[in-house]
Amino acid sequence: MPALRRIGLGFFFLCLLILLGMAGFAWLEHRSLFEAFYLTLITLTTVGYGDIVPQTTAGRVLAIVIAFGGAGLFFYAVGVVSEIVLAEVFHNFLGRRQVAKKLAALRDHYIICGYGRIGKHICHIIAREVPFVVIENDPEVIREIEAEGFLFLEGDATNEEVLIKAGIERARGLVSVLRSDADNVYIVLTARSLNPRIFIMARADDERVVKRLKQAGANKVFSPYLIGARRMALAILRPAVTDFLELTTPEVNLELQLEEVRLSKTSPLVGKDLISSRIREISGAIVLAVKKASGEMVFNPSPGYVLEAGDTLIALGERQGLARLEDLASA
Repeated sequence: MPALRRIGLGFFFLCLLILLGMAGFAWLEHRSLFEAFYLTLITLTTVGYGDIVPQTTAGRVLAIVIAFGGAGLFFYAVGVVSEIVLAEVFHNFLGRRQVAKKLAALRDHYIICGYGRIGKHICHIIAREVPFVVIENDPEVIREIEAEGFLFLEGDATNEEVLIKAGIERARGLVSVLRSDADNVYIVLTARSLNPRIFIMARADDERVVKRLKQAGANKVFSPYLIGARRMALAILRPAVTDFLELTTPEVNLELQLEEVRLSKTSPLVGKDLISSRIREISGAIVLAVKKASGEMVFNPSPGYVLEAGDTLIALGERQGLARLEDLASA
């Protein structure tokens, strides 16, 4: 039974006992309603009898019933309140310990700063693919994150200590999508100083802030309004292209995926050209582009392109085929 319902039930029985005492004393002891109410209260509170005392045997029996009933309700109320307090204390204590253990075990994870409209969608999209922790300081939003089952850390993402608790030094990447551009700049600066190797992606509402975020150390900066405008313009000018791109997003099509696969040094694909690698035959995936270790992007590579260790293949295919390609790439 929920705690609030139990408290309400106890209050109901208390009122019922008071009404019963008033009616009983008024009838059995021939008292006025006020005297009956007064007699009932001093019986419930066990303060003793003074000026008004039950005179009849029936009145004294009623006083005994009210006294035992009041004592029972008192212990019932103490039990309910104690249960609520202890449950809350243990929940918070054990919850913090569990979160601390999970955070300490995180490696190569992502830190999502802010669970607003953008941060929420990011978490839902990457939840199946990579480990992450959300930093948020709004209590209402935290309850929503907890209901979703995402790992979270309550605190201010602009605070250096909070980022350290989130494992910034062990993290693979950080995504800063707070509503304030100034806060995003500060987070990027702090994160870059704590982990020079981390990948940082940030949001910028003002286009003039994009340059500042990159100077602060962000690897990628996105403006939601600019991206939305470009996507809408593309839907007008190139509707078929837009439809094709939407098919490659996980939330629209779980089978057809646009994926990137990195070749390890021990991969059997290294040293082979695209024809002899039989990538299309084995996985059914189409290699659209290759990003070399130097950062150079080779679009629509020729059949004679020789694959090298460190190359990242941008491939389009079904999930099962891409999984086979990842197995080949990682050996």
